[in-house]
Amino acid sequence: MTEREEYTARYGGPEIEKDYTCAEGRRNDRPKVILPAVLLLITIVTTMTAGALYQGAHILTNPAELAKGAPFSASLLLILGTHELGHFIASRRHGVSTTLPLFIPGPPLPPMIGTFGAVIRIKSPITTKKALIDIGAAGPLSGFVVAIFVTAIGLRLSTAVPKSTLAGSLGLGSSLLFQLLTWLTVGPLGEGMDIYLHPVAFAGWIGMFVTAMNLLPIGQLDGGHLVYALLGRRHRKFSIAMIVALLVLGVFTWPGWFIWAALIMIIGIWHPPVEDQHLPLDMRRKVTSACAILVFVLTFMPTPFYSV
Repeated sequence: MTEREEYTARYGGPEIEKDYTCAEGRRNDRPKVILPAVLLLITIVTTMTAGALYQGAHILTNPAELAKGAPFSASLLLILGTHELGHFIASRRHGVSTTLPLFIPGPPLPPMIGTFGAVIRIKSPITTKKALIDIGAAGPLSGFVVAIFVTAIGLRLSTAVPKSTLAGSLGLGSSLLFQLLTWLTVGPLGEGMDIYLHPVAFAGWIGMFVTAMNLLPIGQLDGGHLVYALLGRRHRKFSIAMIVALLVLGVFTWPGWFIWAALIMIIGIWHPPVEDQHLPLDMRRKVTSACAILVFVLTFMPTPFYSV
């Protein structure tokens, strides 16, 4: 069965085109705002709490110190929100029905950061490769741009300290881009020195980590959407190969990759078919895909966490 036949069998062929045209006409429908707004407010509180605790604030005895967490919270939610708004806007442009960005509150106690990220829920099929690439890439690329500025500002606010003062703490790995930004903003570090990140820089680091994780070319992650548009039926074999790669990284770099591999396998590596898999991609989408791949290379960290 070809991709087109698979799509027709699953979604009903011409009828889905009719339904999709109706979706195009409803692209200006207002999505529900109450739940996204409530979750955003809760996440602001939890991330501010996490940021304040990272700053050593005593918020139980002095609640006013919660304000110390504002720079971390604002920086992190700006990156995550921009990422999801990128998906949302691209979806609306292609007539795909989605929710507004939904922030997921999390525990604010270190080493947690007060949020598990943000998502949008896609409520109608993505029927073309153009839409798949535009929607899949819009989030990571837009969030990536914001993360660059946030990280650069945060690194300017960070301080160089002797590595001995960081003994026993959790070390953060450096991607190629993070190393470059550190060199440009802080300069070369002396022997035995390391960077103690300002909360804004920490938020930028998290933003880059989230970008790389979303661009993993597996399943229905953002990177998986791009791979399906580029490779079609070979997407499944490629996803399996990438899971094997994560397991290998788990052995040699960071054990957390075992958890990521397990979660992805639980979610599944299957990807819904698109209607026009047999048609070639235009140059614009090839360039967009190349940019997303470059961003993945620049932000991926084989060892994101380690013990100092």
